[in-house]
This record gives sequence, C-alpha cells and structure tokens, in this order.
Amino acid sequence: MRITLMDYSVMNNEAQKQRQKIISLEEAFNIEIVKSERLRAIILIGILAIEALFLLLIYSFYQNEYLLMFKSHIAIYAILIFTSIMIVYESIVLYLLGNRSKFIFVHPKFFGYINSFSEVTLLSILLIFIVEYSDQTIILLAPAALTYFVFIVLSTLRLNFKLSIFTGSLAAIEYILISIYYSTYFTSVPVDAAHPDLSGMQYIGQGLIMIITGVAAGFVANLIKKKMSVSWKSIEEKNEVIDLFGQQISPQIADNILKNRNELSGAKKHVCIMFLDIRKFTPYVERHQPEEVVTYLNTLFGFMIDIVQSHHGVINQFLGDGFMATFGAPVSIGDIRQHATEASLEIISKMNSEIVKGSIPETRIGIGLHYDEAITGNIGSSIRKQYSITGRVVVMASRIEQLNKEINSQLLISKEVYNQLNSATQSVFTGIGTSNIKGSTRPVSLYKLEEMNSQVIKNRDYED
Repeated sequence: MRITLMDYSVMNNEAQKQRQKIISLEEAFNIEIVKSERLRAIILIGILAIEALFLLLIYSFYQNEYLLMFKSHIAIYAILIFTSIMIVYESIVLYLLGNRSKFIFVHPKFFGYINSFSEVTLLSILLIFIVEYSDQTIILLAPAALTYFVFIVLSTLRLNFKLSIFTGSLAAIEYILISIYYSTYFTSVPVDAAHPDLSGMQYIGQGLIMIITGVAAGFVANLIKKKMSVSWKSIEEKNEVIDLFGQQISPQIADNILKNRNELSGAKKHVCIMFLDIRKFTPYVERHQPEEVVTYLNTLFGFMIDIVQSHHGVINQFLGDGFMATFGAPVSIGDIRQHATEASLEIISKMNSEIVKGSIPETRIGIGLHYDEAITGNIGSSIRKQYSITGRVVVMASRIEQLNKEINSQLLISKEVYNQLNSATQSVFTGIGTSNIKGSTRPVSLYKLEEMNSQVIKNRDYED
C-alpha cells in the first residue's frame, strides 16, 4: 500500500486551507489602511468630544474675557455645532468602514484624499462662519484654529507620504487665504489689546508650520509603511517556505532556507537519503479498522518525524507505510551522514521503547541510508510546486532499504555513509560485504546494525 504525500496530507487539511488564504502585499496594505482609517475616525471622535468639553469648561471660567473678544456667544456656539457635525461625519465614516464599503476597500487612497479634504475644509468653513458672524478675526489665532494640526498629525495613520503632505498643504493654503483675506479687507473692528493688528507674515508663518508638520507626518508614515513592508515580505517568504515544505522542516532549517533562497532554484548537492519502511503493514491494515490504522501511523510517524527534524533532516515524501527523508538539502547543517545515522538509531531506540510501554504494537521497520550527489530544486507549475530530490542516490537508498528484508536487518547503510561516521557510531555496525544492486554499475559495500546491537540501543536510556 503506497500513497503520495498529497493523499497522506489529509491530516494537515486545515493547515493547507490556511495557506490558501495568503493575500498579496498590496491587498494587505489596503486592509491595513482601512483599519487605520477606522482607528483615525475613532481617535478624532474622542479628541473632538474632549475638545468640546474643555472649551465649555474654559468658557465657564473665562466668560467675561470671551465676551470682551467676541461681543457675543456666536463663536462658542459655532465651535460646538462644528464639533457635533464632525463627530457625526466621523461616525458615518466609521460606519462605512465597518460595513466594508466596496469603494473604500478598492480605492482606500482615493477615499483618504476625499476624507482629508472634507475634514480640513469643514474646519475652514467654521472659521469663516465665526469671523463673518462675530466680526472678529481673533479666532484665526485662537486654539480652535490649532485643530488643523490634529488632522495633519493623524494623517500619519493613512501610511501615505503624499497624503500627509496634501493634508498639511491644504490646511496651510486654506488657513493663509482666509487669514490674509480677512486681515486685509475686514477692518471694521478697532485695534486694541483684545483685537491686535496681525500682519500677513504671522499667518504665513503659521501656515508654513502646517506644511512642515505635514512633511514630518509624511516621513513618519513612510517609515511605518516601510517597516510594515519588510514585515509582510518576511511573512510572505516564510509562507512560501511553508507552501513548499508544509510541516516537513524544523524552524532552524526554515531560517536557513530564507537566508539561502537561491539554493531552491536548482543545484547539485551531496545528500544522505533515508528510506524507512514498516514491515508487514498490509496485513496489519487488513486486520484493523481505518481509525486504528491512522492512530497507529500518527503515533509511529509522530516521533519519527520529530527525530528526523531534530537531526536537521527533511521528510520529502510519505509512502503510506514509510517515508523518504533527506539530510543535506535544501540546506546542509553539520555532518549530514552522522546526522542521518544517529536519527536512524534513535528512531529504532524510540520505537523499541514505545513497544515496551505498549504505546504501539510489536513493529519492525527497515531503514536504508546512502550518500551521493543529487539534483535538488523546485519542480512543478505556478499553481503547485514541490521541492524534489532526484538522482541515483534516491534509487540506491530505496534499494538498500529493501535489502533489509533479505538479510533480516533493520538498518543498512552504504560504505559512503559508514566511512564518515565517528568511531563510536561505526562500532554498532558490521560489514556484510558487497551486493549487486540494480541501478549500480559496481557492487556496493554495505554495513548493517546487528540484532545484538539493536538490543543494546533498545536498553539505552531514552529521553522523550
């Protein structure tokens, strides 16, 4: 019974569904911009409400001074009305964003320009209204005019350099035009301490500060956007690795892949291939219910996969009753032959331990290891790609594993693997001479883990 990795991955179905939901960087920015607009609207509602409250408090304490400047209550009424209108306006914006208006999500930047123009212009209309109906230009230097800076600073949340400059420039132009017009043509009020004669230079200076604030806000927005871009690209790169390898690799290998992405495009590499097969699996399947078979495989493969990954190996393919693993690709960490052999010995040891504990039934496996050059790289289409290992080394490792059946062993390694092992590891293997393996033009020297050595491994203290 042999099935492909795609068939076996039913157990990881939810993870695959999540990977299919990966969105593009541009879409991600649009979503973040809309979220920022929502946050901006909430902040403005709060600030305007607090501003109205404090203005009322100040008015209640300094009513005489207020009347000395404006002669009537028109200014405070106008500011409160403006505040109410702005709160209603921002609430509508918040409602539209909350209902995911198609126009806003498709054109978030264009919506940002419209919203910015509306907010700034509404404030300018307020100033014009107060000057016209109070016959006073002092409001142009009053705290209410500083609300322009609130709009400019909060434009940072739109993550758009140009939009921040637009907000600052628009506020400056409208404020300067209003101020110069009324300071030039509005002369009915006598000049005194409460009504100073303010020159155009002062209005232009304040407008210039608005532009500078807009530029500063733009730089901050651009910096935030760049940092977000870096973060999103990092996430996309990691998602690409997840798409390519699924849950086959350890975090350490994933980090190395991200640092050496050029190796994914195709290369010749020396690798150590492991083939593992469960003996008498078909009879087991015939005697047990499907859920029992799945539980058995999950338990068995669960610790085997952990062991392979802990030794810097990658599970390339499940074969129903076994799997193929690679050490040395896509990245090579340490002595890959030593890692592959130690992983094999640890798998046998852990399996024996689980049998003794009763976690799994009596099980026998066969493992074959071979080391040679392979062709590695991404193979497939733009829709579906798989990182593949091809070459004679794969065929040889598979056939070495099958020889375990003939000589009744659990672990066979080639001379190419054995020669690079440390002396302690070599000591548990015994040479069995050469064997003519189909696909090889010359006999292959093999070494096996003796049953007595297998028992030694079984009796070692194993740490879960």
